[in-house]
Amino acid sequence: MDWLYLIGRILYGMLFVGSAFGHFMQLKAMSRYAGSKNVPGATVMVLITGLMLLGGGLSIVLGIYMEIGAWLIFFFLVPVALVMHNFWAIPDPMAKMVEQAMFMKNISLGGAALLLYWTVQTCGYGPMTLGNPM
Repeated sequence: MDWLYLIGRILYGMLFVGSAFGHFMQLKAMSRYAGSKNVPGATVMVLITGLMLLGGGLSIVLGIYMEIGAWLIFFFLVPVALVMHNFWAIPDPMAKMVEQAMFMKNISLGGAALLLYWTVQTCGYGPMTLGNPM
């Protein structure tokens, strides 16, 4: 059963690590999109959120400082859901459906980050982590 915890952490954390690389590799496009959503200092914010994703994702995958990683992920996902995926403000029905799905995905993944935080606080780091290698 220890393998399930490891696999779950890898699957969850790598989503954010991959997204972080997207932030860095597509900085101009991401910055333009953030700017179109009226994000102040869009390029700087894309870089900051990329670092949040990278740090949070790696901490979860490696199993070290997972409490901090869970909060980094949570505090990335919820504001991004509210600002970048504000489906309630989009008149086009098709675009609204896409943004609503992205909003719900971010909120759900944010909930999973809270569950991870609670798990680490309540049960410890668990097996197969750098925080508890055995």
